[in-house]
Amino acid sequence: MSVVGLLLVACAGNLSGQTVDVTAHVEVKRHGGQSPTLGSSDVVIWLTPLQKLASDAPQPKPQQYTLTQKDKQFTPHILVVPVGSNVEFPNLDPFFHNVFSLFNGKRFDLGLYESHTHRTVLFDREGISYIFCNIHPNMGAVVLSLTTPYFASSAADGTVVLHSVPVGRYRMSVWAENVAVDRLNEHSRVVDVSPQSNQLGMIRLETSSDVMNHHENKFGEPYKPLSKQPY
Repeated sequence: MSVVGLLLVACAGNLSGQTVDVTAHVEVKRHGGQSPTLGSSDVVIWLTPLQKLASDAPQPKPQQYTLTQKDKQFTPHILVVPVGSNVEFPNLDPFFHNVFSLFNGKRFDLGLYESHTHRTVLFDREGISYIFCNIHPNMGAVVLSLTTPYFASSAADGTVVLHSVPVGRYRMSVWAENVAVDRLNEHSRVVDVSPQSNQLGMIRLETSSDVMNHHENKFGEPYKPLSKQPY
């Protein structure tokens, strides 16, 4: 092997366990709006390794998470979990809920369950699940189940920081609520992460729909008006 080749191997070995913070900035513009609205926690960026990382690189570990139903709301509104994780859906309201998801992530229907009981869902595949209640149309949440631990949500000023990303090559993916899938896919690209290359740049998005306020029930039908009873 030439001297140059030996130097390249040595450098690669030195970088194999090195990590860097990767940053980006997102800007979300409302459809038809004149001025941009900076994304808060509505934008998620993740990096999927395209090669085997160092043996000491962190691996995504399935965990237990909670999506609470309280005051006819899901909390948190957006949840990112490793594939294989369980998400518990406790009902803390004094009336029934029926949690379901029929989208491209995890499809499920938990049926009616009463106050102070819970159901659990195993998110065993990668994808984005839009979560709704079949009784209360104003309830909505999103669960992103990922196979990589290298992800982050945007802060109030639009900045995104992915901490401790090992040096290497990745596929970058972006998700934002109410932005069309084809528009999001336009921002997917291969990136090389190193101490000299840790900036993902500006990512500009524009909303084109309102999934949370314009969705059907689990039967694919419009929601019926709620009765005057306090539930």
